[in-house]
Formats: sequence, structure tokens, C-alpha cells
Amino acid sequence: MIRILGLDPSLSSTGWGIIEAENNRIRYVADGFIPTDSKMPLPERLALIHKRLAEVIEFYKPQEASIEKVFLNSNAVSTIKLGMARGVVLLAPALFDVSVTEYEPNKVKKAVVGVGHADKNQVQKMVEVLLPGCHPKNNDSSDALAIAITHNAYRRSV
Repeated sequence: MIRILGLDPSLSSTGWGIIEAENNRIRYVADGFIPTDSKMPLPERLALIHKRLAEVIEFYKPQEASIEKVFLNSNAVSTIKLGMARGVVLLAPALFDVSVTEYEPNKVKKAVVGVGHADKNQVQKMVEVLLPGCHPKNNDSSDALAIAITHNAYRRSV
């Protein structure tokens, strides 16, 4: 049995989700999100994400982590800020000696929904189907659970 942490990085609301997996059998453990206030200075927002994520890792003790690869958007400032949040999210598990694997957004959608261009609602519905009893806190935590599910599906081939 392995415990997997899925991570959906964002400066405004970083999603996290924990599943346990044994071969292809998966079980929901927990999910949540780390919101930050846009009025806070950037370094404080990044520190908050790191602190809360470290608490999640300390409490749930995942053995592996997975994160969605970044995509570029038309706003350079937003892309840079997302990159900073992603750096913090990648760093947190590494500081606990938890390996992190990255997945393309389309690969996550295909693994969970069956098509690479699913919307957030489709992803959330399939996460609820694949993890009975799970009711994700929001789209960010649902995406994080989807990333954890994807990691379980591909982890032996990475």
C-alpha cells in the first residue's frame, strides 16, 4: 500500500489530495486547498503555501507526490507568479524526501475522464466515481486528487 499526494499549484488556491493505492485499487484519504489573500505580499503568500503544505505532508506522510506540469498563458506576470507557487509546491515534498513526478494536464484528464480535453466539472465527477465517498472541497482539491489518481496509473512506467 502506498500513500500518494496530488498537488495542483496556484498562488491563489493550491489544491492537495491524498489517496492510498494498492496496485489498481485506490482509496480516498483526504483533500483540501490552501487559499492565499491577494492583498498579502507575495513572499508571505508563498510562505503560507509552504507552511500549510508542510503540515499536510507531516500529518499524512505520503510516500510519493505528483504535480501537474505548468502551462504558459498569455499573461507573463501570471505565468511567473504561478511558477513561483509551483516552486514552493515542488520544494515542500522534496524537503521531506518525498519524490515528485510531473504530469501534463491532458494526461491527467485522459487518465481520469478518458479524454484529454475534459472540463473541471467532468474531472470532479470522475474523481467522485473513482473514489467512493469523496466529495472534494473545491475544483483545486479535485484536480489534486485527479493528479494523484494519474500518478497511481502511471507510476510503474515513469
